[in-house]
Amino acid sequence: MLSLIVNGKPREVDVAPDTPLLWVLRDTLGLTGTKFGCGEALCGACTVHLNGAPVRACKTPVSVAAGQKITTIEGASGKAAQALLQAWVELDVPQCGYCQPGQIMSATALLTHNHRPSDADIDAALDGNLCRCATYQRIRAAVHHAAAKMRA
Repeated sequence: MLSLIVNGKPREVDVAPDTPLLWVLRDTLGLTGTKFGCGEALCGACTVHLNGAPVRACKTPVSVAAGQKITTIEGASGKAAQALLQAWVELDVPQCGYCQPGQIMSATALLTHNHRPSDADIDAALDGNLCRCATYQRIRAAVHHAAAKMRA
C-alpha cells in the first residue's frame, strides 16, 4: 500500500511500486484529466506537479511520488492556475484540447515563479509539451495574458 497526497487529499493505493503514476491517477483514482500521449515522457500530455514542479506522470514510478504532493489538472488552483484557465477560455486556446492539461500544468509552474515571462521563458517552460494542432501562438498569448492579469 502506498500513501499519496493527490490534489491535497490523502489517498492509499494498492499497486506495484513501479506502476507509472499516470496509470494510478487515471485508472486507480479516476482522475482522467491527465492524458496519456506518447508514454515516453516526450509529449507532455501527462504533465502533473510533484511538489509544485512539473513531471511526466507516464515515466514517474508511483513509488517516487509516495508521500509527496501531487497536483493534477483537476486540482490546479491558486492565482496562476486560475489566471491561466481563464486566459485559455478568453483566448479560445484549445483546438482538439488533448494536450491542454499538460500545457496548463507546465504554464502554471512557470507563472508561479515568474510573473513576467518573456517569449523565451514561455518557450523554455513549455518545451516538450507538444500540441498536434499547433496552437503554440495562442498558448503563448494566453500565458502572457494570464501573467498580465496576475500583475493587475
